[in-house]
Amino acid sequence: MDTKYNPKLVEEGRYEKWVDKELFKAESGSQKKPFTIVIPPPNVTGKLHIGHAWDTTLQDIIIRMKRMQGYNALYLPGMDHAGIATQAKVEAKLREDGISRHDIGREKFLEHTMEWKEEYAGFIREQWAKLGLGLDYSRERFTLDEGLSEAVREVFVKMYEKGLIYRGERIINWDPAARTALSDIEVIHEEIEGAFYHINYPLADGSGFIEIATTRPETLLGDTAVVVHPEDERYQEMIGKTVILPIMGREIPVLGDDYVEKDFGTGAMKVTPAHDPNDFEIGNRHQLERINIMNEDGTMNELAGKYQGMNRFDCRKQLIKDLKSTGELVKVEKHIHQVGHSERSGAVVEPYLSTQWFVKMAPLADQALANQQSDDRIDFIPPRFEGTFNRWMEGIHDWCISRQLWWGHQIPAWYHKETGELYVGKTAPADIDNWRQDDDVLDTWFSSALWPFSTLGWPDVDAADFKEFYPTNVLVTGYDIIFFWVARMIFQGIEFTDRRPFDNVLIHGLVRAEDGRKMSKSLGNGVDPMDIIDEYGADALRYFLATGSTPGQDLRYSTEKVQATWNFINKIWNASRFSLMNIGDNFKASDITLDGKKSVADKWILTRLNETIEEVTRLAERYEFGEVGRSLYNFIWDDFCDWYIEMSKIPMNGDDEEAKQSTRSILAYTLDQIMRMLHPFMPFVTESIWQNLPHVGDSIVTASWPVVRAELSDESSKQEMEQLMEIIRAVRTARNEVNTPMSREIPMTIKTNNKDVTDKLERNRFFLERFCNPSELIIALNPEVTEKAMTLPVTGGEVILPLEGLIDMDKERARLTKELEKWQDELDRVNKKLANERFVSKAPEKVINEEKEKQLTYTERYNAVKERLAQLK
Repeated sequence: MDTKYNPKLVEEGRYEKWVDKELFKAESGSQKKPFTIVIPPPNVTGKLHIGHAWDTTLQDIIIRMKRMQGYNALYLPGMDHAGIATQAKVEAKLREDGISRHDIGREKFLEHTMEWKEEYAGFIREQWAKLGLGLDYSRERFTLDEGLSEAVREVFVKMYEKGLIYRGERIINWDPAARTALSDIEVIHEEIEGAFYHINYPLADGSGFIEIATTRPETLLGDTAVVVHPEDERYQEMIGKTVILPIMGREIPVLGDDYVEKDFGTGAMKVTPAHDPNDFEIGNRHQLERINIMNEDGTMNELAGKYQGMNRFDCRKQLIKDLKSTGELVKVEKHIHQVGHSERSGAVVEPYLSTQWFVKMAPLADQALANQQSDDRIDFIPPRFEGTFNRWMEGIHDWCISRQLWWGHQIPAWYHKETGELYVGKTAPADIDNWRQDDDVLDTWFSSALWPFSTLGWPDVDAADFKEFYPTNVLVTGYDIIFFWVARMIFQGIEFTDRRPFDNVLIHGLVRAEDGRKMSKSLGNGVDPMDIIDEYGADALRYFLATGSTPGQDLRYSTEKVQATWNFINKIWNASRFSLMNIGDNFKASDITLDGKKSVADKWILTRLNETIEEVTRLAERYEFGEVGRSLYNFIWDDFCDWYIEMSKIPMNGDDEEAKQSTRSILAYTLDQIMRMLHPFMPFVTESIWQNLPHVGDSIVTASWPVVRAELSDESSKQEMEQLMEIIRAVRTARNEVNTPMSREIPMTIKTNNKDVTDKLERNRFFLERFCNPSELIIALNPEVTEKAMTLPVTGGEVILPLEGLIDMDKERARLTKELEKWQDELDRVNKKLANERFVSKAPEKVINEEKEKQLTYTERYNAVKERLAQLK
C-alpha cells in the first residue's frame, strides 16, 4: 500500500473491474432471497447534482449491504425522458441555429431529441461510475424504450376501458411559454405583490352598480355573469337583473349562488368560466357560455376586442387605464398573494379552458388509502410522511395527463378523419389512412408511475424478473416528490399488480448550502458532486452524504466535513498499513486463529467488534446511517486505531511467538470485519485495503456481511480494559497539566480499593508501564504515599504521582479544590434524582440502578479527593 491515501489512485479503474466481472449483476432464477431497488430515474436533461448523489448513495449502501448479507440483490438503473424539460432544452438548442421544431417536423425533431438523450445518458453513466453505484447495467431501462412504451399503452387502454381515463373540456393549468397543460403539482406557488382591482359593473336598468374585486382584471373581457349569495340582503333585488360588462358593453346576468361568501370582499363575484376553475363549476351550474379570450401563448385573441394581440399583462395595464378613464375603476389595493408558476419554464400559469385527457383520481386514491390499512401497507420512514401522502390522496383532483409536446409517449388515441369517431387501443386502427392520432403526449409522470413494475417486464406477468423481483423492497427519494412520483407509483402499482410497488419508502430531505439556503443557479451556491470527488474522492463524499443527516431531514453541505471524512479515511489507511506490516506478506486467511493466547486488549477489541457489528447491522436495517457512522467512527478511530493498534505493538515487539501469532490473527480479522462494515459506505478504499489483507474471495463486493460471534465476547475484559484506559488517560492528562512530557520517567503509585483491583492491574502491569512510562510502578492496597504528590481519583482507587519539585503545591491544592467541587455537583445532582419519589416510582429499574452506580462512583471519587486535599493541607 502507498504511504499516503490518494483517492485518485485508489479509485482509478476499480469500477470498471467490478462491472467487467459482473459483480453487480443479479442472478436469474436464484435460490437466494431477492432484494430490489429501482433507481429513481434521472432526467436526460443534464448532469447529476448533489441531490442525486445523496439519493443514489443511500440506495447503493443498502443494496451493497444486502448483497453481502446473501440476498440476490438487484439495483436497477434507468433514465427518464422528462418531456417538457428535455423538449425545452432541445428547442433552445435548435433556436441557436435559427430553427424551430415546426420547421423540421415531428419525426426529425424526435431524432434530434434522441441524440440529446444519448449524449446526456453517457454523462449520467459516467457519473454513476464515479460515484461507485453497484448497478446491474444488463437491466438498464429508459422510459421511452419499447418495453416501457408497451406498458404505458396497456395502462392507458385499460384505464380508458374502465372509465378511469376520460377526455373533456375543463379548466387546466396552462404554461404559455411551453404552450402545454400542466398538472397541479407542476405548478409552484410563489408569494408576490399584486393588487385587488375594484370595478363597478353598472346595472342595465340604471338603478346603480355592483362593485366586484379581482386580481386578474384582464379576464373581465370573458365574463358571462356576476354572482352573489342568494341570501345576501344587499343584493336580493338585483338577482335576476343584468349588468353592463365594462369596456365590452355586453349585458350579463346577476345570479344567486351558494359558492359566494357574503362576508368576503364586496360579496359579489365576476364569473369567467373559461379562465377560472371555480367559475367553470359555477358556469356549469347555470349553463353559462364559456368565452376563451386568450391564445395559447398568453396573448389576447379576437374575443378580447380591441386588446387582441396584446400580451396578457400589457392588456391588464391598458384595461385599468381605460376603466379609470370611464370612471368604472373604484380603487386599487395592494395585495400579497400566491401566484402559480410553471415548474419548468417559470412562466406565470394561466387557468385556461382546454380539451385534455384526465385520470379520474377518486377511485384510485381510495384504493391506495385502503391499502395503507391492510397487511400490504407501505411503511414510510420517517412515519410522519405517511400523513403527507394520506392528506394529498384525500384531497386529490383529477389528473390532467395530456401535454402539448412531441417528446414523450404519444397518446394511443385516434380520431376518424371523416366521422370524428374516437378509437383508443394498444395498436393503431387497421385502416390507418382514415385515422389521425392524437398529437399530444402523456405527462412524464404517467410513465414514471409505472417504473417499479414496467422495468421488470410487466405487462408480461410471467416475465422472470417481474415474478422474482416485484414488489421491490425499498424506494429512496426526497420529500419533495412524494406527490409527483411516490403517490402515483403507489396507486398505479395497486391498480395494475394488486400489490404495493415497494415495502418501504425511505425519505430524505434536500441538500442545502452551508448557510442553510436552498442551492440554486440564481444564488450560485450549488455544488457539483463530481468536483468534490475530483478533490476528495468518492468515498469521502459518500460517507459525508450518508452519515450527515437523519431520515427525512435536510443536509447542509460542508467542505470542512468532507475534509474531516477524508482525514478519517486517511487514518484508516495508515492503520491498515501498520497492521499489514505486522501481519506480514506470508500470513494467509487460513492462518487466522482466534482461540490462541490473548491479552486483555485482544479480548476487549474482539468484544467491542462484536458490539459494533451488532449495532451497525441493527441501525443500518433501520436506515439510521448517521448513527451507523458514529458507531463505526468511535470503534475504528478510538478503539482500534488509538488503543488496540498501540497495544498490539507490545507483543509484536516481544519474544513470545504465540502472542505474536494471536495478535496477527486479531489484527487481520478485526481489520477485515471493519472493511466489510465500511464497504457499503466507502466501496473503493475498502476494496483496495481488503485486497491486501488475508482474504477468501474475489472481491469485497461479494464478501459476506460480518456477524456477531458470541464465543469471541468477554464482558469482563471491557471493565478491565476501561480501568486501564482510565488510568492511562488520567496520567497523560496530569502530565500535560504540569508540563511533564511522556518521555520523562516519573515514579507512579496506584492505591487500590481491594485485592481484586490490585490483581487485575498487576496482570496488566506491562500496559501501564508501556503507556504511563513510570520510573517505578507500585500497585498496592495501602502503599506509602508522600504528601507532596498529585492524586488522580480513578475507578477502583487513585493514581498518585509523587512529583515533588515538578509541580507547584499551591496550584495542586487549587486543582484538587476545583475537582472536589465538580464531584460535589455530580453527587448533588444524583442524590436529588434518587430522592425524587416520582422518578424512583416511574423510572425503569435499569435506569435507577445506573443512577445508584453513579452515586457510588461519585462518592468514592469525592472522598478520595477530599482525603488527598486534607493531606496536602
